[in-house]
Amino acid sequence: MRLILFDVDGTLVDSQIHIVASMNAGFEALGLTPPTRAETLSIVGLSLPEAMARLAPDQNAEALTEAYKTAYVQLRDKHGENAVSPLYDGIAGVLNALHAEPETLLGVATGKSRRGLDHLIKTHDLARYFITRQDSDGHPSKPHPSMALQALRDAGLDTGVMVGDTTYDMEMGRSAGMATIAVSWGYHPVESLAPLADRVVHKVSDLHAAIDEVSK
Repeated sequence: MRLILFDVDGTLVDSQIHIVASMNAGFEALGLTPPTRAETLSIVGLSLPEAMARLAPDQNAEALTEAYKTAYVQLRDKHGENAVSPLYDGIAGVLNALHAEPETLLGVATGKSRRGLDHLIKTHDLARYFITRQDSDGHPSKPHPSMALQALRDAGLDTGVMVGDTTYDMEMGRSAGMATIAVSWGYHPVESLAPLADRVVHKVSDLHAAIDEVSK
């Protein structure tokens, strides 16, 4: 048996436009200058309080978190989850193929809140795939290994594969004793991911094969 644990934003769904727009709106609502796009994408994967503390260490992280959440929900309600956080092309096929394997269990570990994760999973009809869902409501922020370790306990396994697009994903997986696969279509530069990953994958069509390779 093997557990394949996926990050969400930047790995399964392309939510960068939604995240950047929400961050800009949240900062502006408090009369603050928003971070640059690169700065915002650099914190994707962290829990919101940790992200805000890094982006604006001299500001009220709780107030920024609430302003971001409000903007995020407003944009999602206006445009719909499919529009603001679409699945990357080919991801549904990869999940289908892995899910069909009797020896493979799937899970997600994300910096999203439980409410946000549940909404996304419902919108994209993904619930049947994942036997474990770990989110920021019940754990310390990545790269702490808590989410990965709980996912392994849920699966009844000692190790597995972490698939993500950020250094936080790679560090979390390694700390939990998991193999790591970095995907280059997400939000952190490949040069920062490569030293932490057992494999770097550049195309969704190559992901399943890479998972098989590091699972041997």
